[in-house]
Amino acid sequence: MDEKKEVVLGLSKTLFWDVDPYTVDAEKHAAFIVDRVLQMGTLEEFKSIKNYYGKKRIASIAKNLRYMDNRVLHFCSAYFNVPLNQFRCYKLKQLNISHWNY
Repeated sequence: MDEKKEVVLGLSKTLFWDVDPYTVDAEKHAAFIVDRVLQMGTLEEFKSIKNYYGKKRIASIAKNLRYMDNRVLHFCSAYFNVPLNQFRCYKLKQLNISHWNY
């Protein structure tokens, strides 16, 4: 098994509930994998992608995601030592303020 498939297949199948995990490429679909692990993954899965992609690449991907849960956003900001206003999802959230904060 090559290393690219090993990363994807080593993660929980529930992260890839809507796609065939065998078609997900670790390099081509890095943003997809990082997004899924940040939003729904466990700490062990986060450590797994951190070992594969590295902290710098994950931070770069996270900064460009269009949506992140507030909890994940603040975790990424603290963990990667990046101000909130450098995250794309934070800027989009500020531009599209909802009427009620649920």
